[in-house]
Amino acid sequence: MRSRMTSAPANTRRRGQTTRTRFITKKRIRVCHVITQLELGGAQDNTLTTVERLPAEHYETHLISGPGGLLDDRARRLGERYRVAPHLARPVCPWRDVAAFLELKRLFRTGRYDIVHTHSSKAGVLGRLAARAAGVPLIFHTAHGWGFHAGQPAPVRSLFVWCERVSSRVTDRIVAVSEATVRNGLAAGVGRPAQYRMIRSGIDPRPYREATDVASIRHKMGFDPARPLITMVACLKPQKSPLDFIDLAARVRSKLPGVQFALAGDGELRVPIEASIERNRLGDTVRLLGWRSDIPDLIRASDLTVLTSRWEGLPRVFLESLAAGVPVIATRVDGGPEAVTDGVNGFLFPPGDTPAMAQRVIELMENPAGRSALREGARSSWKDDFDIRHMVGQIDRLYQERVSGVFTRT
Repeated sequence: MRSRMTSAPANTRRRGQTTRTRFITKKRIRVCHVITQLELGGAQDNTLTTVERLPAEHYETHLISGPGGLLDDRARRLGERYRVAPHLARPVCPWRDVAAFLELKRLFRTGRYDIVHTHSSKAGVLGRLAARAAGVPLIFHTAHGWGFHAGQPAPVRSLFVWCERVSSRVTDRIVAVSEATVRNGLAAGVGRPAQYRMIRSGIDPRPYREATDVASIRHKMGFDPARPLITMVACLKPQKSPLDFIDLAARVRSKLPGVQFALAGDGELRVPIEASIERNRLGDTVRLLGWRSDIPDLIRASDLTVLTSRWEGLPRVFLESLAAGVPVIATRVDGGPEAVTDGVNGFLFPPGDTPAMAQRVIELMENPAGRSALREGARSSWKDDFDIRHMVGQIDRLYQERVSGVFTRT
């Protein structure tokens, strides 16, 4: 049964603020999270984990996504709390996007949600506008990383920035996964400083801290236990620039032919990557592992992890590597420096500077003592706010703050 709540008195509202009729559950707050697609990635895993772990005594938490994600089966375990919006998809398609907007608006109205919380760019724009049109009292958005970046053509970037600016006007709070995400959003004119709350993406560190029999894990995965292993975990899409990883592997192999490389993930760039491996004669050096469910084992069995991204929010693999005590060699983008410090737990480089990254990998592979110091630095760099339990707790606290600040009981 739902008890009526009233918004704050008119004289306490900001000038020009739209009045919305507000409802909330008597015992539990109804929350709906929305994400474009449940592909295998940090934003998707964190969204699902939030839905699964928000306290059931306080929340009735639902999830909506577009179809076709590798995590769909996990979402189906939510039962009736999971819904698919058939037209919600990443590519821009006007008729399909209008259909997705109408689907979301209908689902929000029938669900009578107190909070809608969106994730990812497409779901973030359509979901927030649909939530406002459906009269949802509180609207949140998590920026896991902005959909606009310097590498885009100017008209495309301008369009994406404009969409985020419009959406921010109907957003109560923007959750940013890093300080850099806040800075980049404000610099682009997205939202006001008071709208932002920084809550880092989190992981469960425990699987990465288990005792490691490196030789056994490598043998089980088909790697030579006696050869060094360097790993990149990423979706094979332009954002992650995985072809740079193949270039790095070729440069390292020319100096250290005994090093082996693992690329875990899949995506649209797989065919060009396979062609690059063949062209560089790296068939006995680089293995494409596809999507894996044993990432903790893979990272614990690695000497180094690498990430060649052109833009990010806060890379999940950084946190996984720190939890496992594995040094990181990566690009210096967005929230990366908030987790990786040069010479302490890894090294960061300008995006695209694969020669420098490869040279640093070579130096570390030739310097076991230096690599050991970085491993210790990685372990000691772990912060509590990288823990998934802290992340969910902060989201819970944010919801409670906004609910108590907006609603009054009658």
